[in-house]
Amino acid sequence: MNIFLKKIIAYLILLVFLPLYIIFVVTIISLIDRFDIWIEFLVYVFLGVAWIVPFKFIFMGLASKKKKSNVKPDLL
Repeated sequence: MNIFLKKIIAYLILLVFLPLYIIFVVTIISLIDRFDIWIEFLVYVFLGVAWIVPFKFIFMGLASKKKKSNVKPDLL
């Protein structure tokens, strides 16, 4: 996949899907009765990390640097 396309998809995920996911999770959690504070904390941590699993392949390699070529620059 082209790096430019991966960046566009990643931005769309972060700017559109993630806020919708957060609103969905908070709404669902608020409809359920309150749990013990530690159980609720673990649920939020799990759901906070779980969204990345389906999109892992999109975010992999976005921050990597381009490969260096073997050509040495001319020194003055």
